[in-house]
Amino acid sequence: MSRIAKYPVEVPKNVEVTLKEDQITVKGPLGTLEQALTGDVVVKLDEGKLTFVAANDGRHANAMSGTVRALVANMVTGVSKGFERKLNLVGVGYRAQVQGDVVKLQLGFSHDIEHKLPKGVSAKCPTPTEIIVAGANLQEVGQQAAKIRAYRKPEPYKGKGVRYADERVIIKETKKK
Repeated sequence: MSRIAKYPVEVPKNVEVTLKEDQITVKGPLGTLEQALTGDVVVKLDEGKLTFVAANDGRHANAMSGTVRALVANMVTGVSKGFERKLNLVGVGYRAQVQGDVVKLQLGFSHDIEHKLPKGVSAKCPTPTEIIVAGANLQEVGQQAAKIRAYRKPEPYKGKGVRYADERVIIKETKKK
């Protein structure tokens, strides 16, 4: 059995879990998330705890039990607390602002970049050089943060670009004559 799947997932009081044969739905104060289930994992809800067991003794079923447990744990955390990724803009004239569901970025190009966020993901800019991407779905929040970062990755000589708040950029030494 997967080591991760051994631990049950605690379901908070304000979160509602619905189990169907091929799908699990988690509903909470921050939204509703759904995950398709394969026949390799048996999910049970007992007294506010979700347990995950491999349906057979195969390696794939064992691996999927841990994967499904991690996905469902992220869903429960997402609908109750939410997730966020923080990005910093480093560079002269690099700025960001949020207009509804569009993040407008000025990253040193001749034009502004407008990044439209999907439904369920929001962004805010506490300062012009800081972006916080938030939402209930961990995968979607991380994907949108990665797309924003990809517009101008940190370069290794001056460190200019869009970087995660906890990212360390190693600055290279320039050529010497």
